[in-house]
Amino acid sequence: KTQTPPLSLLQALKIKGVKQVLLAFFAYCSLETTTGLWASSYLVEFRGINPEIAAEFASLFFLGITFGRFLCGFIADKIGDKLLIRWGIVIILFGSVLVAVPGMSGITALAGLVIIGLGCAPVYPSIIHSTPANFGQDNSQAIIGIQMASAYTGSTFMPPLFGLIADTISIGLYPVYLILFTILMIAMTEKLNRITASKKTMADEA
Repeated sequence: KTQTPPLSLLQALKIKGVKQVLLAFFAYCSLETTTGLWASSYLVEFRGINPEIAAEFASLFFLGITFGRFLCGFIADKIGDKLLIRWGIVIILFGSVLVAVPGMSGITALAGLVIIGLGCAPVYPSIIHSTPANFGQDNSQAIIGIQMASAYTGSTFMPPLFGLIADTISIGLYPVYLILFTILMIAMTEKLNRITASKKTMADEA
């Protein structure tokens, strides 16, 4: 049996839905890394929270991801990747809005960080796990590789970009930055869902 040559980047980008999943992955990794790196600075400098408390809750963001992924392991097969991604992003959006809410001695911001972590939990593994179903087993290895490159691009360049924004404008834009990436994730994953549903319909009719 002859092996199919691996997809090139240009060939992969021509497959319907690949651009959307790459942008979604880019947005997710940009959000996750920016949230973790800048949480303490935002809480201390903009919300006036004690540095020790800010550091504890910044670490709870990562604990939220870990605990959330542990829970997802029990329900992933029952719920499915599409719903896990969708609900994860909705939870991220809710948490980001809480981070932006003023007052209450920063309690909402602290809670919002933990909630963002819980929302982040299913997104990364579910996007990877759904790749063969979305793009075919033969294409999945190459597309996952490109997804990783997109992820590294987001996590490498977007947190420093926020640092530039914080220095030149205001660190108070931190939740706005997170919400923008969340909106991009929603737009791209829902577009991907429509594309994959259309492909399935066409395959069923063929």
